[in-house]
Amino acid sequence: MSLIPMKALLESGVHFGHRTHKWHPSMKPYIFTERNSIHIIDLQKTVKALDQAYALVRDTAADGGSLLFVGTKRQAQETIQEEAMRAGMPYVTNRWLGGMLTNWRTIRARINELERLERMRDKGDFERITKKEALLLTRQIERLEVLLGGIRNMARVPELLFVVDVRREATAIHEANLLNIPVIALVDTNCDPRDVDYVIPSNDDAIRAIKLLVAKIADGVIEGKAMRKDIEEEQIQPAAVAMPGIEEPDLTDEELLGAATLAKISSSRPPVAESEDEKTEEENIVANDDGEVDEHEKVQEEEEVEEEVEINDEEDEE
Repeated sequence: MSLIPMKALLESGVHFGHRTHKWHPSMKPYIFTERNSIHIIDLQKTVKALDQAYALVRDTAADGGSLLFVGTKRQAQETIQEEAMRAGMPYVTNRWLGGMLTNWRTIRARINELERLERMRDKGDFERITKKEALLLTRQIERLEVLLGGIRNMARVPELLFVVDVRREATAIHEANLLNIPVIALVDTNCDPRDVDYVIPSNDDAIRAIKLLVAKIADGVIEGKAMRKDIEEEQIQPAAVAMPGIEEPDLTDEELLGAATLAKISSSRPPVAESEDEKTEEENIVANDDGEVDEHEKVQEEEEVEEEVEINDEEDEE
């Protein structure tokens, strides 16, 4: 089943091309017929191309890639900005700066300058300088915001490029081709589709047609992000599941805790109070020990007295 019914495409005017004398010969395979000197686009090929582009955008977003929306013509500016913001992707709606992809380092430096000036303004540093200098810096902030506001959150070169009006965005397509970035584009009958990797034949002037197709591309980005989120949540969930019927053995504190932890626990425990019986036994032992020591001392004193008496008797006999 197609993403967009044929009736919705007809009501939006996707099938209307340019006048026959303005056509590009390379668009002949995508032209169904002509009516009143206006080429009619083959909507069956539009539906197939849209399905292919939708799948590519969805898979790229699911892999964490980014898609840059580009549409600087007046009919597409508002739609491109709204849908890109809804999908959370970078966009360019004012003017394509030369080197926005091929000289990304310089563009990133200008974005950093914009953020630096905004921080100065928010901190109140503009009040410390003259009014003229503050006015010049404010104008510089406004100009950089207009040119780079849509890509200020783009950290690297995008993986895909989506373009409305191939003729107007020829520079963007050329830079993408130099960097081998796939290009998805709405191609009208007056445009050259040879530089576009995924051609969606469509009217690129009608506002309703642009809204219909750009919204579907944004839906592909949102779906891819949702798929990526689901995959990440599945990876976060624990894979281990307890087996029924298997009892885990009880482990002791020595098996569960380390040596340092056990030492802290043992040192923090209060000393165990001794019972009265143990105290009395220790006192008796001490008392007995004291008694034995006293008797031994008495015996030694008696022996010393006897030796002195014998010595005195021997001296008297002499």
